[in-house]
Amino acid sequence: MGQITLSSVTKVFGDVTVIPPLDLTINDGEFVVFVGPSGCGKSTLLRLIAGLEDTSSGKILIDGQDATDAAPAKRGLAMVFQSYALYPHMSVRKNIAFPLKMAGASVEEQNRKVENAARILNLSSYLERRPGQLSGGQRQRVAIGRAIVREPAAFLFDEPLSNLDAALRVTMRQEISELHQNLKTTMIYVTHDQVEAMTMADKIVVLNAGRIEQVGSPLELYRNPQNLFVAGFIGSPKMNFITGAEAAKHDCATLGVRPEHLDVVEGGPWQGVVGIAEHLGSDTFLRVHVEGIGDLTVRVSGEMGLHHGDRVSLAPQAGKLYRFDANGKAIA
Repeated sequence: MGQITLSSVTKVFGDVTVIPPLDLTINDGEFVVFVGPSGCGKSTLLRLIAGLEDTSSGKILIDGQDATDAAPAKRGLAMVFQSYALYPHMSVRKNIAFPLKMAGASVEEQNRKVENAARILNLSSYLERRPGQLSGGQRQRVAIGRAIVREPAAFLFDEPLSNLDAALRVTMRQEISELHQNLKTTMIYVTHDQVEAMTMADKIVVLNAGRIEQVGSPLELYRNPQNLFVAGFIGSPKMNFITGAEAAKHDCATLGVRPEHLDVVEGGPWQGVVGIAEHLGSDTFLRVHVEGIGDLTVRVSGEMGLHHGDRVSLAPQAGKLYRFDANGKAIA
């Protein structure tokens, strides 16, 4: 079991409130991603759950038991950090077995659990190597293996892929998602990358200045953002925001439209000139300067041969406009 409940949890450093009173329930077996810009409090929140930071007030329950003041080792959680924190002089086998050795497990138990973790992570043929002989992705898998052998109630990942190159991040993202499907264990994952959040999570928690802006599945947040912050953070490329006279026509302070919900058509309501065209193969991203509105990002087929200086006519897809009031709240 791995249900985690935060009840009015706060964190204050001196005179600065980093986490205002916050309530959140993470259900057993969920893959939950904390996402938000740098400094939003997502890593601090993870450290509070892990017990690496003390809460200023509120309660943390793990499987219904009050763990607010429990030591990290007593919480039944395993954390995987951005840095691999492996012992360079030890083999992969000994690195993975280290927490078991510290807990006094027998050699037989250590070997059984290490070999099971290695099989899950495709590390069986690397057990006698040292970390210096491994790639970045393999080292991260060793760090995850060290967490697996503890058989925790939940795994906590603090931006574990930040040190990897783009291609390897995609591979490791898939491997961690597959690991969750195999283990069925609660996972909490911190990232500033909304693409990671969208592709991995069962549930996303969007944080801003320590506050939860919205909680929901990736598609819920994409389709029904509750405010301007979530609308602008979820989705890549980000949503276009339009203010002024055009927004007023739609009875709102800000009008939002995603790049993929704009079509290049004949006789559309918005006329403009292509400034930049980024051709990515399957997609092309256009930066279009629209008269009376400003710059809009448009996502079109990679086969569309538009270039700098071309005049285009744009039309938003039916039912795909988002309206926000003067306070940035979504208008139903």
